[in-house]
Amino acid sequence: MTDRETARRTAADFPPEVLKLFDKYVHGAIDRRGFLDGAARFAVGGVTAAGLLEALSPNFAAAQQVPKTDARIKAETVDFPSPQGYGTGRGYLVRPASAPPSGGAPTRLPLVLVVHENRGLNPHIEDIARRLALDNFIAFAPDALFTFGGYPGNEDQARDLFAKLDQAKTREDFVAAAEYLKGVPGGNGKLGAVGFCWGGGMVNTLATRLPDLNAIVPFYGQAPAIDQVPKIKAAVLPMFADEDERINATWPAYDAALKAAGVRYAAFRYPGTQHGFNNDTTPRYDANAAKLAWQRMLAFFNQELRR
Repeated sequence: MTDRETARRTAADFPPEVLKLFDKYVHGAIDRRGFLDGAARFAVGGVTAAGLLEALSPNFAAAQQVPKTDARIKAETVDFPSPQGYGTGRGYLVRPASAPPSGGAPTRLPLVLVVHENRGLNPHIEDIARRLALDNFIAFAPDALFTFGGYPGNEDQARDLFAKLDQAKTREDFVAAAEYLKGVPGGNGKLGAVGFCWGGGMVNTLATRLPDLNAIVPFYGQAPAIDQVPKIKAAVLPMFADEDERINATWPAYDAALKAAGVRYAAFRYPGTQHGFNNDTTPRYDANAAKLAWQRMLAFFNQELRR
């Protein structure tokens, strides 16, 4: 198997040890050299360690579902004030382009904040926002890396920049982004949030900060501070990967705290999946689990944000 052929592989085709190394690399526990050194013993049959890393890394173009030029949506980059975050933030705002029926009043739509993984607002997360717009939501995806000029167009560079973020400031920027989204014209006043990986942890935290957040869907996200869980007023729909020891270890305490606080929630764990299973740009993607999770998310948001 050559390096080029590894690009067509799925998670099941990689040794579990390589997937664990990649998860450590993605989350900053090891650097690129650490991954390459660790993966070297699995580089056989014409596949190099660098080839394994390339095969596991995102392929944005191949996975795009909704082109930026799709006539069914209206997308724009907007700035928003973040006083507590010490300045201004920037994000990607997408809404359906369809006009109301002739003579009818414009339909007000639910609002969904989309929070990226620990790489900033990359093309995959922009695509997620466009997908939500096609599902008849107004979606807003802020970029935590705006303070460094925005997503740099390279995942390794984004990873390095992300490690330099002031996390306290970044939290305030996302609180401000949610406040901005609530005031976007055409919204119905109902606010949801979905986040992935680091973003899943962020939406969990936002739920403890924003009493008017109606619903959250954290995909494989870190639990919030447990003593803050009683502040959550949103309905919660956590999505977990099966093979995700680091994140899953935080769930039992969060589960107990949600029960104790009387929060409405339902959690799902998808058998045989890896952390990042919804991200269709990498081999960790699980098409069946991602489809089911997306359907559950849409049903949840439609129930919580359209009534």
